Amino acid sequence: MRKIIASVDIGSNFIKIVVGEFYKNRLHILAASQTPSLGINGGFVVDPKALISRLEEAFQKCENILGVKVTKVILSVPSDSSAFFISEGVCTITNEDHVVKNADVIHAMQASTYNRIDNDREIVFIRPTSYLVDDEKTPNPIGVEGEKLTVKCLIATVPRKNAYSLIKCLGQIGIEVIDFTVGGIGDYFEFQKEMMKDNVGIIINLGYSKTEISVFNKGLMTNNKTLDVGAKNIEQDISYVFKVPFKEAKTIKEQLCSAHTRKTSAAVKLTVTNKNGEKISVNEYEATEIAASRIEEILKIAKKEINLLTKKEIHYIMITGGISEMEGFSLILEEVFGRSAKIGVTNEIGARSNIYSTCVGLLKYYEDKERTRKQNYSMFDEDDIKDMCTINKKISFGENSILGKLFGYFFDN
Repeated sequence: MRKIIASVDIGSNFIKIVVGEFYKNRLHILAASQTPSLGINGGFVVDPKALISRLEEAFQKCENILGVKVTKVILSVPSDSSAFFISEGVCTITNEDHVVKNADVIHAMQASTYNRIDNDREIVFIRPTSYLVDDEKTPNPIGVEGEKLTVKCLIATVPRKNAYSLIKCLGQIGIEVIDFTVGGIGDYFEFQKEMMKDNVGIIINLGYSKTEISVFNKGLMTNNKTLDVGAKNIEQDISYVFKVPFKEAKTIKEQLCSAHTRKTSAAVKLTVTNKNGEKISVNEYEATEIAASRIEEILKIAKKEINLLTKKEIHYIMITGGISEMEGFSLILEEVFGRSAKIGVTNEIGARSNIYSTCVGLLKYYEDKERTRKQNYSMFDEDDIKDMCTINKKISFGENSILGKLFGYFFDN
């Protein structure tokens, strides 16, 4: 069976959806879309009706690309007020051979959560850290003979409110959430390298309204901090300094701003309308000065938080999020962190932007989770997959698109 999975990341600026297929252990992107958000702030629902309307639009975009409906997803939820702890679960080996099987590991992991999770919290991550079979330590218990399996697990939880308002909105448009976890997990799985699996490191996602800092130890998230600052603050600064409406500030940021003043010019200008209705000219250099100052501040705050989150030696710092793709970002990153920090690169064909890093990583996280459990799951049934692969499906091209003109040239003449 073909393994096709969908994920959604509902941010304050954009709703991102990615659908991908795993073939021979490689991810192939089938669809990726982004739709401007409404009704959400910092990952939390503030206007369900507005959000539901935008969710319908976002999933319709994916349906237009795929030719079939997306009805099941993995969801990224806010990591605010997350908690991490170690717990132990025990499972009796009851099969005839008294050999540990995959199902026994899952039962022991489930046992590690009994009476350990408050009613107002949900598990977003659970991973084994060590195994004992009849009190003998083993790196992999599968196939080992014994009477009792003990599994020590790292468990991460978030308040229920972080997930359930989003799940409810998705349910309103017929989308079932199969699994959910925090965005930092997705970012880790997107950028993970061999050396990251054996060391302590940091992943920083510079979002629109928030910045998330996640600590990983040997591939396991062990701590996390959410800062209420992001790309939105750049727009607020521009709006205040130039006395322009927020919409104009957004345009200035997108068209003029870099993350560093090097290679910017006062000769490059943009005309906008201020709050008094007057036309004013803003140049690239002065706009970038404002953006660079705010980005530097965000990075310095993140650097201080890292020292509070872990005292262990840090072997890598990976940066992602939309801001990380601004021109000159590597320059300001090196000024604040030195050469210890790198910009992550989301490089899958079809989703080559760090705005998709969480979504793409969630696909890899879920595939890894299912593979570990010896399961092969697809969010699309055989009929859906046949529809995706039907070559005589009607394709709609805009009359002004290059493809539309090509088809018109070849088939109308």
